[in-house]
Amino acid sequence: MIGYHASHEQHAPSELLEAVQLAEQAGFEAAMCSDHLAPWTRQQGESGFAWSWLGAALATTSMSFGVVNAPGQRYHPVIIAQAIATLAEMFPNRFWAALGSGEALNEHVTGDPWPEKPVRQERLHESFDVIRRLLDGEQVSVRNDLTHVHNARVWSLPAEHVPLLGAAASEETAEWVAGWADGLITVASTPDATQRILERYRAGSGRGSARLQVHLSLGASREEAVREAEDQWAHSTVPEELLWELEGPEDYEALARLSDGAIEESVVVSDSAIDMAERIAELAAGFDHVYLHHVGPDQKTFLRRCETELLPELRRIL
Repeated sequence: MIGYHASHEQHAPSELLEAVQLAEQAGFEAAMCSDHLAPWTRQQGESGFAWSWLGAALATTSMSFGVVNAPGQRYHPVIIAQAIATLAEMFPNRFWAALGSGEALNEHVTGDPWPEKPVRQERLHESFDVIRRLLDGEQVSVRNDLTHVHNARVWSLPAEHVPLLGAAASEETAEWVAGWADGLITVASTPDATQRILERYRAGSGRGSARLQVHLSLGASREEAVREAEDQWAHSTVPEELLWELEGPEDYEALARLSDGAIEESVVVSDSAIDMAERIAELAAGFDHVYLHHVGPDQKTFLRRCETELLPELRRIL
C-alpha cells in the first residue's frame, strides 16, 4: 500500500487538510501524520494539533490514517487511549497509532526532566500496556515506576482491534519493539540500514505490518530539489545521537550540516519521477506499506506529479 505523509511541522492545519484530500484524488490509498508541539526548525514554521486534525481528515476522505505518538510525558497514556478509541469508533478499520519514545523538542514543555533512552523506553512500554488494556475494555489501575493510573476506563470503544505499532529508528529498538508491538514503523535512510531494521524486527518475531516513511524532494530540477530539502529538512543532518535530545528549533538549526551532500543521507532527492520511484522501491523492499513525504513546500505540484508520474511508475515496479 502506498500512502501519503502529512507533516504538521511544515503546513498549517487547513492547508494540510486540503493536501490529504488532494492526495486521495491523486491515487494515494492511505495517509499518516506526525504529532508535534513544535517544528524542527523555524523555517518550517507550523505545528497543528494532530488529534483534532485527524478527525477532520478521516471525515473528509475515505483513506486509512495513522499517527506517530509519544505517550508518557506530554500525553498521559489514558488520554491517548481515549483519543485512539474515539477515532477508531467513528471510522472503523481506518485508524492505527504508532508509539515511540519521543523527542525532547516536543516533551520538555511539561517541565519534567527529559529521561535517558533506557528510561524513555521503559516508560513507553508501560504506556503501551496501559493503552492496550484500556482499548481492550479493561478498567486499569497501575502504579509502575514511571506510569501511574488510577481506576481508569475508556467507555466509548471501537468494535475492532486497533493496531498499536512500535516506532523504531535503530536496529536495536526494532528488535525491542518486536516483543510487544502490533507492527513496525521506521524512517528510511540508506537501503542497507533500512533493510537491517526490518530484518531485526522480523528476527525478533515481530508481527503485523511493517511500514516505512520515506522523506523525498521531487523538484523541477535537481538543484531545486536539493535547495528545498536543505531549506525544509535541515534538521535531519543533525548527528543522530542528538536528534532526540535538543529542545528548540534553534538548536537544530545551529547543528545542521548542509555541506557535502549531507541532506541526501536522509532525503531522496531527484527531478525525475522514474528515478525516484526506483529508489523508493529499493528502500521499501519487504515492507507492507510505504508513506511518501515530500519535504518541499509545494504539495499541490508534488501531488500532481504523483498522479501522472510517480505513483504509476512506483506501482509498476513494486
